[in-house]
Amino acid sequence: MILPTTLIPAAAIRAFQEGEEHRALTLLRRARDAQPPHSAAWAYLERLVGLVLIHLQREVEGTFALERADPLLDGQGWTRPGLEALQQE
Repeated sequence: MILPTTLIPAAAIRAFQEGEEHRALTLLRRARDAQPPHSAAWAYLERLVGLVLIHLQREVEGTFALERADPLLDGQGWTRPGLEALQQE
């Protein structure tokens, strides 16, 4: 099984921690797009994309991302990540 935290590119974590949220968003989207569509891995990254969008005050887009991701994560027994996933070392 894939560990969800290993899906997050280290560069996205660094970018978010350094206040480069738009760069983090781009890197998360690229990582998401590399996963099989609508898989748990895709949903995990889609949720993080949504949270970053909300953080950037793009609430509508972010909320839609969460609405796409959360049912997939719940259905496959994955935990829902929060922004703390981008604050890990």
